[in-house]
Amino acid sequence: MENTQRSSDLSIAIMAGGKSVRMGTEKALVPFRGKTMIEHVIGRVQGLSEDIFIVTNKPDSFSGFGYPLVSDIYQNCGPLGGIHTALHHLSKSYLLIVACDMPWLERDLLKYMISVRAEGDIVVPRWDKFSEPLHAIYSKTCLGPVADSLEAGVLKVVGLYGKVGVRYVERNEIQRFDLLGRSFANLNTPKDIEDSESL
Repeated sequence: MENTQRSSDLSIAIMAGGKSVRMGTEKALVPFRGKTMIEHVIGRVQGLSEDIFIVTNKPDSFSGFGYPLVSDIYQNCGPLGGIHTALHHLSKSYLLIVACDMPWLERDLLKYMISVRAEGDIVVPRWDKFSEPLHAIYSKTCLGPVADSLEAGVLKVVGLYGKVGVRYVERNEIQRFDLLGRSFANLNTPKDIEDSESL
């Protein structure tokens, strides 16, 4: 699937807009195995698109990474607000969204998702019953429905799924690339960091 490299119709947004309350400090910048958390994520997505940007409400903290920075239009609206911001700034047809605290992103799984991007307005992994909206591909056409949800005060991302076409990437597909689903593991607390060092 090397033809998915640097897809010309795809941008990538790294979500670093959370408040990091449980971590106690900006979790994207927490050291983890010799790098900051976000550097691990950047390394996993580099080369999949020429257009990568970071969604953050603390632009001064991320100015040194060399990527464009955008801040939330709808403040304090959680992940859906970040998704809206990323889609609002999207100049391509599709947007791959990944969270800044997923250091085990599996590149081949991301390539697979990119290869089926045209099969839904949203392409989202579903591990058992749980979808992974911050490890998903969104079509530009999702911008209107996302804005409508925010205006209506419906902030859960899954509330969007009934308004658009969703292509779930099911567990049997995921396991071809990531047997244990580690792609979706995020590190939210200092204990998460400590525990993961032994993995």
